[in-house]
Amino acid sequence: MNIKWREGYEIKVKISGDEVTVSANREGLLSLAEQLTALADETSGSHIHYDGFNSLEEGSAGMIIEKTE
Repeated sequence: MNIKWREGYEIKVKISGDEVTVSANREGLLSLAEQLTALADETSGSHIHYDGFNSLEEGSAGMIIEKTE
């Protein structure tokens, strides 16, 4: 799966208690939407890793989104 990002995207993930908040600008939301649409077409068990080293804003919690059956 080819992961694409829109120019100027910003995404931050925070965990507070038992809640996860994903905050993003327009480009970040569109990037996530496109990536989730692509993930939906993949096989069960396919997943995308997001973290502060490759895609999220500094200080973000890591996040994995996985497709199930």
